[in-house]
Amino acid sequence: MIALAGWLFAAGIHAAGMPEDVHPAGEDRFRFSAVVETEGAYGIARDRANKLEFLIDPQLEYRFSEDTRFTAIARLYAEGFDHLEPGQPGQREIASNSRRLLLGDRTDMELRELYLSTQLGKAHLTLGKQQVVWGKADGLKLLDVVNPQNFREFILDNFDDSRIPLWTVNAELSLGKSNLQFLWIPDRTYHLLPESGATFAFTSPLVVPQAPPGIAVNLRPVERPKNILTDSDVGMRLSTFWHGWDLTFNYFYHYADFPVFFQSLSLTPSGAVVTVSPRYERNHLLGGSFSNAFGDLTVRGEVVYNTDRFLLTRNRSDSDGVTKSGEMSYVLGLDWFGIQDSLVSFQLFQSGLLNPAPGIVRDTLDTTSTLLLRRHFMNETVETEVLWLRNLNDGDGLVRPKVSYELRDNMKVWLGFDLFHGNRSGLFGQFDQNDRLVMGMELGL
Repeated sequence: MIALAGWLFAAGIHAAGMPEDVHPAGEDRFRFSAVVETEGAYGIARDRANKLEFLIDPQLEYRFSEDTRFTAIARLYAEGFDHLEPGQPGQREIASNSRRLLLGDRTDMELRELYLSTQLGKAHLTLGKQQVVWGKADGLKLLDVVNPQNFREFILDNFDDSRIPLWTVNAELSLGKSNLQFLWIPDRTYHLLPESGATFAFTSPLVVPQAPPGIAVNLRPVERPKNILTDSDVGMRLSTFWHGWDLTFNYFYHYADFPVFFQSLSLTPSGAVVTVSPRYERNHLLGGSFSNAFGDLTVRGEVVYNTDRFLLTRNRSDSDGVTKSGEMSYVLGLDWFGIQDSLVSFQLFQSGLLNPAPGIVRDTLDTTSTLLLRRHFMNETVETEVLWLRNLNDGDGLVRPKVSYELRDNMKVWLGFDLFHGNRSGLFGQFDQNDRLVMGMELGL
């Protein structure tokens, strides 16, 4: 963080030394805005309210010059029922300088983003706490892995809200029709996972080790990377345009944001005990994305190769309950705009293990499809949509119908449902009892 602070200070000095004629007028230098949002959810199967969320996101922007600006975004969050994060969250997955300030069990304050954006020759620098978005798939993520995610509401929250911003040096160099991006991320923050007892705590054997009946479990604290330099994440992306295609080529050397649950069995005077020792492991990600428009049809996709995917196994001869494999994944999306004010979007996600071991808990080839139907009415003030996600291997899924109404340019209300179905062992089916009715309002200030 000291290096980032130095970058911010040096860039600020550079901006302050810009010629006077490129400085914005004094009254235009400061810009303040805020978003106020409230959302409630009623659990249908459990017949109880499980969420009453209120948040304020104030944003301050100061422009040193036409090319240099400073941005700060904060958040005040309050939750009425304390079901999503019961008690005070431990935040063990979050680096100490990125954690929320907890104001009791149900309220917290957070510095969401704090960065300086400036131009140095052909290079554009963004220095500080920020979000970096690579992939653009709907509902699920494949290439969008730079920022970890808060799984407080599984994948139901908006990606912009569920992403956890990181302290990052982000440099983008213009190369004619291409753009080369470099990332250095010394922030050792990872996915924030719901603790036991939370509404969306994970229980599926696909992600949580399952102890045999009668066996005690000793869960140790997660082992976090400790060195700010050697444990940093680094990445690069080349973006270009070729014969009508928008293309990217991506590389990311990082700690995977899900911990690996290594297990060991021991015998004690009181019986057998399984000790679970979670820790984060390195991975090389190589991939890319593509998109092109053909009349009313847009074709897009992402391809990713992960060198080190760690998987739980049921093989009792395995010493630590975990096996490692390379993984090839892709998503192919088709967006059709052939009907006025409407969108029909289909996506196919597939993930294949390159060297699967016997007894792994997931299938060698895993397939998920999504279908999104969206239509606007009344001069685009009313939006109706339904998103259906279905895993073809486990037969489980999620259906999300929603209607939103823009009362004014700065005010929107919505009503929707989150409906899970399937076997409790699946990623979606584990929340089969968490169907809910959702109502919300957003106001821009």
